[in-house]
Amino acid sequence: MKKRLFVAIGLLAYGVCAQETKPVPLNQRQARVSPEWLTQGVMYQVWLRGFTTEGTLKAATLRLPKVAELGASIVYLSPVCLQDDDMRQEFWSERQKKSGLNNPRNPYRIKDYNAVDPEYGTEADLRDFIAEAHRLKLHVLMDLVYFHCGPTSVLIKDHPDYFKKDKDGKISTGQWHFPVLDFNSQGLREHLWNNMAHWIKDCDVDGFRCDVAGMVPLDFWEQARRRLTPLRSDLVILGECECPADQLEAFNLNYNFSWYYATKEVFAHKKTASALRTLWTAMAKQRPQGARFIRFTDNHDFAMDTGTNRIDKLWGNAGVSAMMAVNFTLDGVPFLYNGQEVADTAPQSIYARWPVDWANGDTAAGKARFALCQRLCAMRHSERALALGSVTWLENDAPDKVLSYMRTLNNESVLTVVNLSGLNVRVQVTAPHAPWTADRALLCEGAKAETASEGKQAFALDGYGFFVGKR
Repeated sequence: MKKRLFVAIGLLAYGVCAQETKPVPLNQRQARVSPEWLTQGVMYQVWLRGFTTEGTLKAATLRLPKVAELGASIVYLSPVCLQDDDMRQEFWSERQKKSGLNNPRNPYRIKDYNAVDPEYGTEADLRDFIAEAHRLKLHVLMDLVYFHCGPTSVLIKDHPDYFKKDKDGKISTGQWHFPVLDFNSQGLREHLWNNMAHWIKDCDVDGFRCDVAGMVPLDFWEQARRRLTPLRSDLVILGECECPADQLEAFNLNYNFSWYYATKEVFAHKKTASALRTLWTAMAKQRPQGARFIRFTDNHDFAMDTGTNRIDKLWGNAGVSAMMAVNFTLDGVPFLYNGQEVADTAPQSIYARWPVDWANGDTAAGKARFALCQRLCAMRHSERALALGSVTWLENDAPDKVLSYMRTLNNESVLTVVNLSGLNVRVQVTAPHAPWTADRALLCEGAKAETASEGKQAFALDGYGFFVGKR
């Protein structure tokens, strides 16, 4: 009897242990807590070669007050480390060769992680840039490029063991034809962790944007977080990837390429507006609760080389403005690329010093865009429901053209209705707290609230019109 009792107890205990160790689904786990300066922030990318005519840190420092005036609060600074100037085109990316600019100096092909490239200035200039940003209440993220480096990297001579090798013992190159670092090397990891610590301790940077972060082992970033937190408790790390689990420990937020590409297909009339709601819902089911993504319509990767990819040219001024209204009112962190605030359409390249046409800010379109971005930034900072509130998608009778959703935090609700087509639409939205009249509007362009009945609100929306209101 005792033996059977012990066996029963043992089996029961095993069952409890098995139950306790069963993995919790990712979408039931909580993403890491982020500082308020990120959760309520607006990110602005400074691409040094385009941000000013000079393309230097000193010149960019003088223009930072305009970023603060806009209302952005986080500066994402393009790579400033010493670039490789090797002319052998077998070590150039396809994009680099296709550009026709014959410039070996690619900001994402680094020669020395611990040196600032003279093209941009000195380390003292970087410290001055960050100090001025802080004076203006701006936080700064530095861009790190750790997956690969240049073919004449200082590490190759001193530490060949830091690199992956092919079957013949030669250093491997990745899909962009750059030497690939080997994260099995503890020495490499120490070198890069020390590099991150240097920028925090000696330049006072607030965090990092990590290039192709998903191709670097996740445990490297997790260990980086543990090592760097004692240096800066509110450190923010942005990963250029969409890996579902990496916001548990390593990253505060990620890129959102799938959202960007789906948006492009909506504006190219290959998908309807409802595809964005479907994508958002699918991603929410895969990610930890509270996971964040940057929401952008342009960045250095897309505004490149010929100018034909400039989003204002592709979508038109009104279309970009409508999508900005979506990105600023959904969850995540809204993101602006330098020049977007004046509806810039000048050519941009990561290989050339092609500046933003800031004079466009004096045109009617440029002034209207700047005013809109200012209002979006101010609204994002002031309305906590937009930063921290839950997202509830609302039904409407024109789902192929119109997105409608509500952000709710405690007793505050913000309603967003956006027409992502160029056609005029009259739409009925199933909207709690109706009527949503003009006196409730936080932002309204090309939209008019009409009749409301039985929990529904009608809107007359011009092509790319939008309404954002608060209860």
